[in-house]
Amino acid sequence: MRDVLTDLESWWRAGETVGLGTVVGTWKSAPRQPGAAMLVGPEGTAVGSVSGGCVEGAVYELAEQTRSTLAPVLQRYGVSDDDAFAVGLTCGGIIDVFVEAVNRETFPELGEVIDDINAGRPVAVATLVSGVDEARVGSRLIVRPDATAGSLGSARLDDAVRDDARGLLQQGSTGIVHYGPDGQRRGDDIAVFVASYAPRPRMIVFGAIDFAAAVARVGAFLGYRVTVCDARPTFATKKRFPDADEVIVAWPHRYLAQTEVDARTVVCVLTHDPKFDVPLLELALKLPLAYLGAMGSRRTNDDRAMRLKELGFTDDDLARLHAPIGLDVGGRTPEETAVSIAAEIIAARWGGSGAQLRHVSGPIHREGLS
Repeated sequence: MRDVLTDLESWWRAGETVGLGTVVGTWKSAPRQPGAAMLVGPEGTAVGSVSGGCVEGAVYELAEQTRSTLAPVLQRYGVSDDDAFAVGLTCGGIIDVFVEAVNRETFPELGEVIDDINAGRPVAVATLVSGVDEARVGSRLIVRPDATAGSLGSARLDDAVRDDARGLLQQGSTGIVHYGPDGQRRGDDIAVFVASYAPRPRMIVFGAIDFAAAVARVGAFLGYRVTVCDARPTFATKKRFPDADEVIVAWPHRYLAQTEVDARTVVCVLTHDPKFDVPLLELALKLPLAYLGAMGSRRTNDDRAMRLKELGFTDDDLARLHAPIGLDVGGRTPEETAVSIAAEIIAARWGGSGAQLRHVSGPIHREGLS
């Protein structure tokens, strides 16, 4: 919903009714992930996408219908449909789309949810999408780390979903959770879609060089909250890094020791200077990061690895370090290098090989590494 949030908020606050289609489940090579959304607003205005174009027309019509009837619908599109050639996914994937009418009456908590998202406060929206009587489909439970609002129609179900949603929220994960008729975790009668809105994951770029400016730009494009850190105040300025959310003047290892990171955090070490790199990597290799990469020539990398081994790190420890940083795309400019680094970060997240797709068999879209 993040990608359509501005329009949804505007229409909701104006008292309009909006048809909202949300991807709640995907299989095989689906082009959009759970949480991708499409709006149909006043005068038939369409915003967002659920499939990159494959089934937009069908979802549009269903959302228009739902705006009038106010009856939510869970619809499957893809190769398993009898109508696959008419509205199916040409890429061969399958998606489940939950279409509902959103206005002040059907979703009274939306304003507070949007306020949380905009303020960077973690919040999850759990929506009952199937498996019960029609009157309960579309009911919601709003889950925050320390409070809940709304109900899915059963106290036991609310309790189970609350606990599971908080776990998903902590991980920044979005998806379907199944339960028994009254919230039993071993059942699959009821499907609840949990959309997690956690703060953006962090990208910390160490080294205020021209390559760092390009990496900060692509990091912001990918949705990271980007920090650039360097010990030299002459180079670590907001003017040189306009795409960064913050620019910090500090010794890299000291800043990393006192800042907050988690399992979604990406760290790019671009200083390629031992007096900065080694103390920084000595600490970073002990942290639960999503990705850790370091720039440098083959000689620089070999020297750095030797220094880290002298500090007690093993080959297995150093296998976590992507160095030299980036994929082999033949790039030379800062922008081309930034693309290669971004590609490696994405591959690390989803378990990709980095090879050309034409030389790879199996599914194109992956579920990610656990």
